[in-house]
Amino acid sequence: ISKFHLIIVHKFLSCDKIFRAQQIRKFLNDGNIAPNLQSKPKSVKEAARKAGQFYSMLQTEDGHWAGDYGGPHFLMPGLIVAWYVMGKPENMLDQDQTKMMRHYISVHQQTDGGWGTHIESPSTIFGTTLMYVALRLLGVDKHDERCQKGRAFMEQFGGAVMTGSWAKFYLCLLGAMEWDGHNSVPCEMFLLPNWFPFHPGRLWCHCRMVYLPMSYLYGSGFVYSEAETDPTILSLREELYIQDYKKIPWKKTRHMVAGLDNYSPITLVMRVLQNILARYERWSILQPFKNYVRSKGLKFAFEYMEAEDLQTNFIDIGPVNKVLNMLSMYHASGNNIADQRVVRHFMRVPDYLWLAEDGMKMQGYNGSQCWDTSFAIQAFEEAGLLDEFPEVSSKCWAFLERTQILSTKTSQSSAAYEFESVENRDKYYRHLSQGGWPFSTSAHGWPISDCTGEGLKASLCLLHHSKTIKERLKAKKLLPISEKRLQDAVNICLTYQNEDGGFATYENNRGFGWYEFLNPSEVFGAIMIDYSYVECSMATLTALADFHQYYPAHRSAEIQHAIMKGRKFLKSIQQPDGSWYGSWACCFCYGCWFGIEGLIKTGENEDSPNIKRACNFLLSHQRENGGWGEDFTSCYDKDYAEKGMGAYGDKGSGVVNTSWALLALSAAKCDNKEAIKRGIKYLMKRQLPSGDFPQEGISGVFNHACGITYTAYRNVFPLWAFGRCAATYGEILDGKLD
Repeated sequence: ISKFHLIIVHKFLSCDKIFRAQQIRKFLNDGNIAPNLQSKPKSVKEAARKAGQFYSMLQTEDGHWAGDYGGPHFLMPGLIVAWYVMGKPENMLDQDQTKMMRHYISVHQQTDGGWGTHIESPSTIFGTTLMYVALRLLGVDKHDERCQKGRAFMEQFGGAVMTGSWAKFYLCLLGAMEWDGHNSVPCEMFLLPNWFPFHPGRLWCHCRMVYLPMSYLYGSGFVYSEAETDPTILSLREELYIQDYKKIPWKKTRHMVAGLDNYSPITLVMRVLQNILARYERWSILQPFKNYVRSKGLKFAFEYMEAEDLQTNFIDIGPVNKVLNMLSMYHASGNNIADQRVVRHFMRVPDYLWLAEDGMKMQGYNGSQCWDTSFAIQAFEEAGLLDEFPEVSSKCWAFLERTQILSTKTSQSSAAYEFESVENRDKYYRHLSQGGWPFSTSAHGWPISDCTGEGLKASLCLLHHSKTIKERLKAKKLLPISEKRLQDAVNICLTYQNEDGGFATYENNRGFGWYEFLNPSEVFGAIMIDYSYVECSMATLTALADFHQYYPAHRSAEIQHAIMKGRKFLKSIQQPDGSWYGSWACCFCYGCWFGIEGLIKTGENEDSPNIKRACNFLLSHQRENGGWGEDFTSCYDKDYAEKGMGAYGDKGSGVVNTSWALLALSAAKCDNKEAIKRGIKYLMKRQLPSGDFPQEGISGVFNHACGITYTAYRNVFPLWAFGRCAATYGEILDGKLD
C-alpha cells in the first residue's frame, strides 16, 4: 500500500492521499487487483483503460466517488465560532477533529503571516481575521509564532475593522466586535409583499439562505453569553485592533474594508441605503414601529429556517447557512444544546468535514458526490468501459436511483416531501424539487439545473449503453428508474429555462441586474440573482436532447422549442474572441467545452462560425508542451491567465484544463489533428504509473472570487478526453504516441 501510494503525493496541495489510501486498501483487501505499476500504456485506449482501472478503486460502497471539496478559508472559522459560543460541545467537534483543524490552519498560513480567502489566494484581511480567530478559539496562545505573524499582517492594513462584512458578522456573534460596527440585516424585509421589486425571495438562493439566519441573529442581537468574562474573547478585543477596543467609534467603521478584500466594492446607492437603515435601527421615534415589524420578521425568519432544516434533513443548502441556522436554533432553544433541533444539527456537521494531508477542513458543500459520479459515468461510457467494469456501472446506477430527489419511497416518507406542495413552495420561495438530481446527495434536497441534466444524461448512458445494466434490471438485481421518473427530470429541466433562453442554477432568475448594486458582501461578485450560465445551459440542453432522442413522444414540441432558445442563448454569450467565461471552474477552457458541446448537441453544424471561433481560441492557447493551462486568476480577472497554470501545473499546463480543451475540440471534430495529438501525448506523459494523475492547482470557482477544490477532476476528465479523442481521431492516435 505505502509503495503504491507514494506516487500520488503532491508537494503543494492536498491530493486526497488519506481517503484514497483507505479506498485502495479496501479494494485490495477484497481480493481485487491494482493496475500494474510496471506497465506503461502504449496507446490512448490503453491509457484510458488504466485511468479507469485506477479510478474504479476509489468508488465507494454506495456507488459514488468522494473527494476533497475544500479550499475556501471563511467556512471552517464560522463553524469554530459557533462551536465555541455553544460551549465547545464534544458531540459537535471532538478533540481529534479540533487538533486536525489547528493543523489545517497552520499549514495554510502564508509567508507574509496572513491567510487568503482560499488556499491559492494571496493573503486577505477577510481570510486572515477569520483564520486567526479560529486558531485562537482552538486554544493556540496569542504569543505563539503563528499568531504573532497573523497579527502583524492585520496591523499593516488597519486591523479587523478593515475586514469584510461576513467576518465582521462572526466577530459580532463572538462578542469581539460591537453590533454598531456591522450594517443592518433587517429580517422584516421578508414581510414585504412578494410583488415588491426588491424582495429577499427574489435573491439567488445561496444569498437568500445566508442572509436569512444572519437577519435572525442580527435582529435578535445575539452575542456569546460569556463574552464579557471569557479571557480569550477579552484578549481578542485587544489583539484584533490597532486602537483601544472601548475607544473605537464603531458606527464609523461599518463601511471600512481593506482594498485586499474589496473585490465587489459597496456602491454609493448601497452605502446610502445602509446609512438610512442605521438611522432606522437607532432613532427613538422609529423604535415602536421597528420593534413591531421586527418581532414579526423574526417569527417568519425562524419558521423559514425550520422549513429549510427539514427540507434538507438539517444539512442546509451550504456551510454558511448550516452554521448560522444551527446557532439560531441554539438561541431559540434558550442556549440548550440538548434541544432536539440543535442535536439534529450536530449530527449533520460531519457531512461537511473532510480530512486530507493538510488537516481537517469544512467543505464548500456536503460534497460533490452526484456531480462527480455523473461525469464519471459519461467518461466511462465514451471510453467504452461501462461493461468492462460491470460492478462500477451497477453501483453507479444504484447511487443515481437513490439520489434522485423526492423520487424514492424513502425520500417520499420524509418531512422534506411535505414541503413539495405548491403552498409550501410559494411560502418559502422554493423551486420544484421532485425529479431533480443534486450536486451532492438526496438528503441535501436542493436540485440544480446542471446536476439534474448531468444526472439524467448519466442515467440514460447506463440505461441505453450498458449491457450489464440492462441485464441486471431485467433480472431485478437493480432497482429501476422508471420512465415516469425520467420524465420528472425532464419536466424540472424545462422549468429552469429563463426568459433569455439560458438556464440558471437552482431557480429561475427572479430579480433584476440592478440588484448587484445592492451587493453587501464586498468579497464576492454576482451573488444577488440566479444568472443564466453556459455550464447550466449546456448540461440541461444536452440532457433534453438526449432524452428526446430516446423518448420523442414526451413534450416534444416544448423540448424542441427549449433547445432552439437555448442554442440562441449560448451564441449570445460567446465572447468576441470565441470563448465562453466559465463561472464554476477555471475558466475559459471549461467554458469553451460547455459552449461547444452545448451548440453541437443542440444542432449547430461543426463548421459554423461560432464553433470555428471557439476552436481557434482554444488552439491559440495551446502551450509549447502540448497542454493547456489556467489558474484561478482567469476567473478573478475575467481574462485568460497569461502564465497558464504557472504555480501548480507543468510548465504552465495542467491535466484538467488540457482535458477540457480536448473534449471541446473533439466534440467539434476540429481538423487540427496535430494539436489533438500533442494534447493527448501531454496527458499520457502526465499519467502516473498507477493510472492516476498528479493533483495540480485549484480547478473550481464560485462567484468569481473564491477557488474550490475538485480532486476528482484530475481522474474523470483525462479518462473522458482519452475516450472521446480515441473515438473521434482513432486513425491518428492508434500509432506510437510516447
